Amino acid sequence: MSRRQGITILGASGSIGQSTLDVVRRHPDRYRVVALTAHRQIERLVADCLEFSPLLAVLGDAGSAAEANRLLREQGSKTEVLHGEAALVAAATLPEADMVMAAIVGAAGLAPTLAAAESGRRILLANKEVLVMAGELFMRAVRAHGAVLLPVDSEHNAIFQALPADFSRGLTAAGVQRILLTASGGPFRNASLADLQSVTPAQACAHPNWSMGRKISVDSATMMNKGLEVIEACWLFDAPPELIQVVVHPQSVVHSAVQYSDGSVLAQLGNPDMRTPIAYAMAWPERIAAGVEALDLFRIGRLDFQAPDFERFRCLQLAYDAIAAGGTAPAILNAANEVAVAAFLAERLPFLGIARLNEAVLGAMPALPESSLGEVVDADAAARRLAEQLVAEAAFA
Repeated sequence: MSRRQGITILGASGSIGQSTLDVVRRHPDRYRVVALTAHRQIERLVADCLEFSPLLAVLGDAGSAAEANRLLREQGSKTEVLHGEAALVAAATLPEADMVMAAIVGAAGLAPTLAAAESGRRILLANKEVLVMAGELFMRAVRAHGAVLLPVDSEHNAIFQALPADFSRGLTAAGVQRILLTASGGPFRNASLADLQSVTPAQACAHPNWSMGRKISVDSATMMNKGLEVIEACWLFDAPPELIQVVVHPQSVVHSAVQYSDGSVLAQLGNPDMRTPIAYAMAWPERIAAGVEALDLFRIGRLDFQAPDFERFRCLQLAYDAIAAGGTAPAILNAANEVAVAAFLAERLPFLGIARLNEAVLGAMPALPESSLGEVVDADAAARRLAEQLVAEAAFA
């Protein structure tokens, strides 16, 4: 490699961001960090800036940025500190950034990730909301500006690895019969609807296989996370929703698979560690060490698979409904879900109320064509207002 590749990490303080920094740490001869962003985790961001010396650091508000700037100046750091959405866009489009890890959770990652696509960067996509909210706009920008889009979600990364190199000419033409998107099923895969009535935030956040943030953990518990991944897969692989089958796989060893017309099924297996897909996306088409222990099939012993229960996990069905409706429907569903999960974590909404609130908002708002980013943002805002109103009215308490 002639020079080190520059990487911007959007959402550096989260689990994906920290795992990305771990991969960088293992390959200082290949990569250098040029920008780091976080929302308000000042101490974590300052520590990372002191270790990796990025050109730019971005925080969510002026107060946090001022405090981070003070701490960095005290240590003699020359990292520039900015705040706000415009600064996020600047971080994503730095000339020195060859690749952008898009790991900001939720709708906040949309603008900088779209900017990275319009700048023709290699995008390591961990923020599924970008494609859920604005899949058509985003994929259009990727194609128009020659960006390279590589999925980091373990399932989509596995699918990418199992697909033929020429799948862009069409899945059917490439012999693909079905995409098998695996799901752990979360902590409640065998729970009855009666059991789910009294689920607490602590229980919902206790994922059996993965270490994740609270919002993503709740999404896994409702299987909304898998529903959003279905929508994401439709855009990533230009696949109709009926070509994507969700398969509950409790061990999280088979990260996903592709079924072919000749009867073959190609799967990607590995220990549940996000550094594997991160390292694959960073080095593609090469492979590099990720610091992950090799899978021991003898220790695993068995692999189980089952069909998802769409009644128990209503959010999964809602995602299929939204992608079928098209337009702004996925953005509406995503916005409602963010409000619903926040209300659940604040103990303002019961666990089963998440799906009921999502369904009510999705049903109440018409799906409009996704013709501009402004219209997507407007649909997102309107869905949030309606969801907040329903929570305030205790409509699903």
